[in-house]
Amino acid sequence: MRDGFIRVAAATPKIKVADPAFNREQILGLMHQGAKQQVQIMVFPELCLTGYTCGDLFLQFPLIRKAKEELGRLVDDSRDLDMLVFVGLPWERNGKLYNVAAAICHGALLGIVPKKHLPNYSEFYEQRIFHPGNDDVVSVWDEFQEEWIPMGSRLVFRCENVPGLIVGAEICEDVWVPCPPSISHTMAGATVIVNCSASNETTGKDAYRRDLICGQSARLVCGYIYANAGEGESTQDLVFGGQNIIAENGTCLAESARFVNEMVIADMDLERLSSERRRMNTFPSYSQAAVEGFFPGQKEEDYLARGYTEMTFSLKETEEDELRRFIHKAPFVPCDEGERQKRCEEILSIQAMGLKKRLEHTGCGHGVVGLSGGLDSTLALLVTVRAFDQLGLPRNQIHCITMPCFGTTDRTYGNACKMARQVGAELKEIVIKAAVSLHFQDIGQDESVHDVTYENSQARERTQVLMDVANQVGGMVIGTGDMSELALGWATYNGDHMSMYGVNAGVPKTLVRHLVQYYADTCREEELAAVLKDVLDTPVSPELLPPEGGKIAQKTEDLVGPYELHDFFLYYVMRFGYMPSKIYRMAVRAFAGEYEGRTVKKWLEIFYRRFFTQQFKRSCLPDGPKVGSVSLSPRGDLRMPSDACMRIWIEDLEQI
Repeated sequence: MRDGFIRVAAATPKIKVADPAFNREQILGLMHQGAKQQVQIMVFPELCLTGYTCGDLFLQFPLIRKAKEELGRLVDDSRDLDMLVFVGLPWERNGKLYNVAAAICHGALLGIVPKKHLPNYSEFYEQRIFHPGNDDVVSVWDEFQEEWIPMGSRLVFRCENVPGLIVGAEICEDVWVPCPPSISHTMAGATVIVNCSASNETTGKDAYRRDLICGQSARLVCGYIYANAGEGESTQDLVFGGQNIIAENGTCLAESARFVNEMVIADMDLERLSSERRRMNTFPSYSQAAVEGFFPGQKEEDYLARGYTEMTFSLKETEEDELRRFIHKAPFVPCDEGERQKRCEEILSIQAMGLKKRLEHTGCGHGVVGLSGGLDSTLALLVTVRAFDQLGLPRNQIHCITMPCFGTTDRTYGNACKMARQVGAELKEIVIKAAVSLHFQDIGQDESVHDVTYENSQARERTQVLMDVANQVGGMVIGTGDMSELALGWATYNGDHMSMYGVNAGVPKTLVRHLVQYYADTCREEELAAVLKDVLDTPVSPELLPPEGGKIAQKTEDLVGPYELHDFFLYYVMRFGYMPSKIYRMAVRAFAGEYEGRTVKKWLEIFYRRFFTQQFKRSCLPDGPKVGSVSLSPRGDLRMPSDACMRIWIEDLEQI
């Protein structure tokens, strides 16, 4: 698939215990189903060719031989299927029996990965039958293909024509131990881990299992495909629920229902994984692991000779298909309401703690907030109130300054005044029309010309007023601008761009709205909640142009584009560095039915142009707290030159 996506599946066949021929037919049927849906990596449960619950029947020659025979048939059956498949079976070598995962692709048996950690506690007694797997890769003879096949734990499978696709395998208990094989697999370059498993059900085990798999994928920054045994296994003492899980860097992409045999499919994003590893300089390379003794006695040049063995395979490029992956249109905002409320409380606490420390350190007992009645200044005020409460400072030492001018409407002015009174802050009105008009006379600006000078003069006058009032009261100007505005450069340089501490600098516009909504929903003051809800219903505007019929004439999103789109772009540009064409594709999918492709492309191009040309404003930002995984601070997450060329990004966009 395009753009670094690879379609994967975890499937649970309905089996018969100790009937490899029947089981092969069920596995093959699922492989064909997967092929029709363009699956390119498919994982089946542990020992699924025989059934996990064969017990001492595993010691019988007929079962061992039949399992290997049916594997040979399955390898032949895979010849015309474009997928890498992992299937579990018992495998005998040198008089010992191993619990293995066989990797097959395009009619070839690529390798055998043995289980290293054999449980022999509670309901498990694998050491009675099986021998622990070997680390070092050895060659074993496959009489069906009549060739030597690599067998060992340190075996990975690299796709020759899909960049970044390297697959490692472990089996069931391997992931439950303190040092799973998947750790060394990923250190050796694996980006996807597969697990052929037979984990029985007990009360509450499903949640633990899900957390384990998702947690391992996060710890290793990898994709993880977990296929579990289900219906068909013996229920003499145990029940297997078939809980299949596909995870990616801590996120569960797909999960099957329990107690039914299902196949789950998802599209993994290999570029996302590569981006995360590239960004995390603490994620070790193989050479680091060797130096640190993880692979004793091995150096980087010994990788193929003495360390991991790589087997290569290739996959055909699939036709364009709809992504099997949920793409949230608001990546900064959790989907789940409970999680969203928890996140809002956490962010408000981070913002307030940041301001609290700055006030404490500077000895400031007064805060100055330019209150417009809009979303950003509302959030800044609410955060300031929290910080003052935590410091035990009286709220009347918060100075709310409302500064009406040419574009101010009665609605926003009224809300600013009500809000200041409701929180107990001091409210001061300073009309700046005369000051701005005099400034226009000084510089020869025609007041009837509503150009950028007309707009920015108001913003800079407001900032001057706030700074001077702060000097008067011995206070600190609290910045109101949010991260979305900083990304677009939608701020007047040395106007609203400037403050003494910017509490909203790490909060994107889509999240600002949820934070204010959360405050309105949880505060006990009904009148304050009513004001906050009206602020939420007010169009986003800098209110720098005269109103039309008493209503806001200048709507920000009509000028720079919808903030929900820009926040989507910002997240994927900053968090993963995706190609513009990939971000476009994902946005079209996420906003299907809301924006046409041409509209998405238009605003994406504007985003890139503004993001590159406005870096000089971000290079001299006031201090402010980082609250999420994306930040534009020039001292923290974004060391970007102010005069970087955007050519290669725009050229990619033009290919759409």
